[in-house]
Amino acid sequence: MVLQYTNRRGQTYVLHQSTTKTGKPKYYFSLKTEGNLLDSIPEGFEIYENPNSQVYLRKIQPKVFSDRELEIVDQGIKKYSKIKNFIIDVKDHSMIIHLPDQDVGKVSDILSSFGGYNASQHLTSLLTYTPMMRFLRRKDSKNFWVQRWCFRGSVDDWIDLDAGEDLESLVKKYAPHLGQESFYELYGF
Repeated sequence: MVLQYTNRRGQTYVLHQSTTKTGKPKYYFSLKTEGNLLDSIPEGFEIYENPNSQVYLRKIQPKVFSDRELEIVDQGIKKYSKIKNFIIDVKDHSMIIHLPDQDVGKVSDILSSFGGYNASQHLTSLLTYTPMMRFLRRKDSKNFWVQRWCFRGSVDDWIDLDAGEDLESLVKKYAPHLGQESFYELYGF
């Protein structure tokens, strides 16, 4: 049986293997169902779906954050911000909060106007996401750093907002700004 993975948009990907120029195995997911297909994940690898539903096979990432820390960020965003749609992507030493590029309410209204059409069922297949804020832990540190994405053309990078050992307090302080104009006024140290 060929290994298949269905992403958030309902697209089914199939795992393929090829070789690099040096003869090493190379793994990738594709919508195509022909080629050198695999029936299992190679040892030391995991399936990764990025916030915009692209599917990859990557080396297993070391666990930097506990389940409790991930829950603090997830629940804190739900409790302290007005946003309903977001994705938390754990990558390297960061928990990155991605927000939809589209106005979810307007997209939902448009979809609902097509009589009998289940908007919520297809909404996730239409949204694209942009990273906005992240909580990170640097190596050998107990502190968490909060950063936001800077959209100034000359910067286009993460800027530090704050740091501390209490993740819950940092989430409580900065989550309310997600999806708000006040987000763009946040500047750190």
